Amino acid sequence: MKLAMHISHLGDITRAKPLVTDLESAGLDIFNVSEAYSFDAVSKVGYLAAITTRAQIATTILNVFSRTAATIAMTAAGCDYVSGGRFVLGLGTSGPQVIEGFHGMPFGHGVSRVRDYIAVTRQVLRREPLKYEGRTVRVPLASTTDRRPLKLIDHPVRDTVPIWWAAIADVAVEATAEVADGWLPAWFVPEQCDEVYGRALRAGAARRDPSLGPLEISAAVSVGPGDDPVAVADALRPGVALYVGGMGSRETNFYNQLAVRYGYGNEARTLQDLYLAGRREEAAAAVPAQWIQGMTIAGDRGRMIDRVAAYRAAGVTVIDIRPYGNLVEVVAGLREVVDATD
Repeated sequence: MKLAMHISHLGDITRAKPLVTDLESAGLDIFNVSEAYSFDAVSKVGYLAAITTRAQIATTILNVFSRTAATIAMTAAGCDYVSGGRFVLGLGTSGPQVIEGFHGMPFGHGVSRVRDYIAVTRQVLRREPLKYEGRTVRVPLASTTDRRPLKLIDHPVRDTVPIWWAAIADVAVEATAEVADGWLPAWFVPEQCDEVYGRALRAGAARRDPSLGPLEISAAVSVGPGDDPVAVADALRPGVALYVGGMGSRETNFYNQLAVRYGYGNEARTLQDLYLAGRREEAAAAVPAQWIQGMTIAGDRGRMIDRVAAYRAAGVTVIDIRPYGNLVEVVAGLREVVDATD
């Protein structure tokens, strides 16, 4: 089982080299980099590649609307090159708020688009002349069929990189289990994985090419070795309230819909009402305690062992740490527990 952490917890990464080195030494396996509508992820990948030696560097996520499929493929090849073969390409759709409201691109056919981007990326990394016709991507364009297909000029470090899909809705989860190397679920509660995602995961896995190997699952978990599990879970409240309540409109909020699937329909409506009314602290207080405690590994060693076992049983291969306390101590503490239970 690998341990990951988002670089947002590091503060200013341009000044965090000693901390990055300490986290690698403590047992962190993956640094996650996102962008949403912040600094772009690719520049941060390049910086981390220069100051790390062992850990993988993953985008969680690059959206599939603001860059062409070929650009994503070139980026994957370039990031894998500068990191010496340590790159993980995390893809997803983001949501209408970011794609239409920030990038000015129409949001639609998201699952088909991610599928197309995965296929194009794999073709480009194999240095095949790029000729592809999907639902959302066509190369060359229909109006320019006389164009000679081109292949990547440079030779990639690897002819394939791991591609992980951030998927929430059933149709996307099913496609992830079929074609992706890994899955980035939102708000993963191991005891409810089968109830919420099981049908979609099994349906996709039934069509999965065996050459892909088993599906990796990277679950975000609030972690606090030795700390009060309730306090560690409560640290999740503002973020959950933001996404369930405010990441999208009343009609289109994938995270709100996920809360409903977890059995918190009434709470999801209340959260959205409070958040959209500007009552953010009340929205955070209204996040169901049972839900966020299910996304937590904290407490004494025995309880942490039990929680790690629950994540293993649900198929999780990567724990994406949301740290509570000193970053290096959190990583080292969880690393010891994970290694002791391997």
